[in-house]
Amino acid sequence: MADALTDLLKTRDWLLADGATGTTLFNMGLESGDAPELWNADHPDRIRALYRGAVEAGSDLFLTNTFGSNAARLKLHAAEARARELSRQSAEIGREIADAAGRPVIVAGSMGPTGEIMEPMGPLSHAAAVEIFHEQAEGLKEGGADVLWVETISAPEELKAAAEAAERADMPWCVTMSFDTAGRTMMGTTSAAMVRLVERLTHKPIAFGANCGVGASDLIRTVMGFAGAKRPLIAKGNAGIPKYHEGHIHYDGTPELMADYAVLARDAGATIVGGCCGTTPDHLRAMRRALETRPRGSTPALDDVATRLGGFSSESDGTDGNAPTRDRSANRRRRARA
Repeated sequence: MADALTDLLKTRDWLLADGATGTTLFNMGLESGDAPELWNADHPDRIRALYRGAVEAGSDLFLTNTFGSNAARLKLHAAEARARELSRQSAEIGREIADAAGRPVIVAGSMGPTGEIMEPMGPLSHAAAVEIFHEQAEGLKEGGADVLWVETISAPEELKAAAEAAERADMPWCVTMSFDTAGRTMMGTTSAAMVRLVERLTHKPIAFGANCGVGASDLIRTVMGFAGAKRPLIAKGNAGIPKYHEGHIHYDGTPELMADYAVLARDAGATIVGGCCGTTPDHLRAMRRALETRPRGSTPALDDVATRLGGFSSESDGTDGNAPTRDRSANRRRRARA
């Protein structure tokens, strides 16, 4: 089935994705603890500004403001019945901005994790997870999203549920996991294991990769761990390392650092390069300029990555067997006591 993202990838050897949704919305006045997805209905002009900022900075693809627009997460705000509605509204605003861009721009329907732990470690069944993701996917499809963008996933079981939901919705999709525990996801998945997982799916994503995590250096190393992948890779790293200052979290990555990161990510094998937490339109403009003007290089050495972006958070990349693993039995006991 033809889709807009696949068609655009045929014409380009790299695409620039967007930056941080949360960082931008907090700068617009979102309060900690509030559900940003409610702004799709309550403050659509701010969501238009969010999307327009990415497009004007040079992004070829932006994510909708629907990371937590699923029934499980919206239940925390007594809005679980609005999951499909809020997803549709956000995609509709995105479609409006993309169609007015004057160039091909992809609207990617963001789908974050449910926030629940899946069986057998937790209470969320596969069938229930599929239904949660499917409801959101249908809303994004109705609103005009070009592709579903499943992001910040830690558990293989949740990735599989999202894949089935995308198939039920008859939608193309992409997926990124967050590798934040010495090269592994919180639930222990390595970059190499993700490659195997993706290729075993019946409804395979257009592209896959990593987002968020620790810092730009770690994310580049993770992308290099996807060696041998058969489909385009995604890199969406944080703008440096978070620092807590006067009650707020700030990221120390400058536009110059993120420009270096973008080029290193491309040279490491990523086709879709963007930013995650802390990445603003100023960062995106610098990243676009670097991707357009700096020639493609060979796969970077890890020492060069550390020199240009900062040191790694751990010695292990998760694939050598030396990284710590999550104690799942302990986690189950903690949930049972809660």
